[in-house]
Amino acid sequence: MPQTPAKSPGPAPEPSPPQAPQEQTSRFSWARYTMFESFQYRDFRWLWAGGLVSFMAMNMQMITRGWLVLRLQDDSPFALALVMLSFAAPQTFMSLIGGALADRLPRKHLVIFSQSGNALLTLLLGILDFSGVIQFWHVLAIGVGNGAMMSFNMPSRAAIVSEIVPERSLVNAISLNNSGMNLTRIFGPALAGFLIVFIDTAGVFFIVSGIYVFAVVSMFMVKAGSTPVARSRKSVAGDIKAGFTYAFSDARLTGIVSLALISTLFGFSFWALMPAWAREALNVQSDGLGMLMMIMGIGALAGTLGLAGRRDMKHKGRVLLGSCIIWGVSLAVFSQLTNYAMAVPFLLIIGAVSSIFMSLNMTLLQVLAAPEMRGRMMSINMVTFGAMPLSALPFGAMAERIGTPDALLISGILLGSLTLIFAFANPTFRKIQ
Repeated sequence: MPQTPAKSPGPAPEPSPPQAPQEQTSRFSWARYTMFESFQYRDFRWLWAGGLVSFMAMNMQMITRGWLVLRLQDDSPFALALVMLSFAAPQTFMSLIGGALADRLPRKHLVIFSQSGNALLTLLLGILDFSGVIQFWHVLAIGVGNGAMMSFNMPSRAAIVSEIVPERSLVNAISLNNSGMNLTRIFGPALAGFLIVFIDTAGVFFIVSGIYVFAVVSMFMVKAGSTPVARSRKSVAGDIKAGFTYAFSDARLTGIVSLALISTLFGFSFWALMPAWAREALNVQSDGLGMLMMIMGIGALAGTLGLAGRRDMKHKGRVLLGSCIIWGVSLAVFSQLTNYAMAVPFLLIIGAVSSIFMSLNMTLLQVLAAPEMRGRMMSINMVTFGAMPLSALPFGAMAERIGTPDALLISGILLGSLTLIFAFANPTFRKIQ
């Protein structure tokens, strides 16, 4: 057999971005089902399972933490906004570091580190609550820790998808990932709301900590993301600067990040104020709040599964803009409702369009960005989500003065109108395919 001539020694080449594996055959072929085609890849199945349990833990923790804060702070919507600040603010500063590390370190290891940290922090919260020494500042401090862990987790988890599936399947894979997240939005809040009745908030925190451990175990089963995508000769700060330069050099990427900022400032304040709105508008208890969140999760799941089934979607820019406008209008109408049955269809709509927006937003960033920049693009996008307190705090303070329903009405109007202004001011964005 002919031998390949030996090459002369020289400097080791930089590793090229990992290529997506070939389709893996099994007795059951996922490839024949367009909606679930990414499940044909073994690593994606494990990544999806890890994301499922991770987001289950996060959603259960969110509803339990909100109920604990209402108990500690006499139903204060401003206190809820402060807790959202504690969780989101670290993402403004730490996400950029997390994104730079995701493009220079094994992404799998960063996800394992962050999920382990979340398990320990939630366990500590449960111990403080169970022992009866929990104070509001404890919740804020642990929220900062959870937010920091999220800053390392999300850029790596999102970018690792492109190492597993080919580019043609990215819309499907990201939509399926978000479908798993939305599935937990159906069961997580409802389960937490009912469990609080029987085992109190401390018991739920212990369960959530255990679920994070399962998320860690599942990531050990993923083979992709075990080696760095590229070897950078710059410092972390240099990589962060290069990421911003790259993002602002492309009008499409700049537009995607800008639109994400608009939705964060005026759409996601709803999540922070939902417990207060439910108490004021519908006078529900923890189990009723869990059901409301579950209904919105059903809408979100329907939206992402519908998107996953569209293999060759056209006019992605217009769909992104349209979903944001519908989101704002639905939020404005929903905020003024005082009947549970009338609130249900609007919760379904808000869940569906917000999830479509998030899935398309992440997909376009992955598709338009170079492989070695995807971690940093996701981290810049996460910085916009870290800006959530910039609206949650003023809207929380506004809710205490004029009521949560009217504060959410203003939020929805601003979301819809600013998206319209953005759409007319950026004709290039509307042409994104």
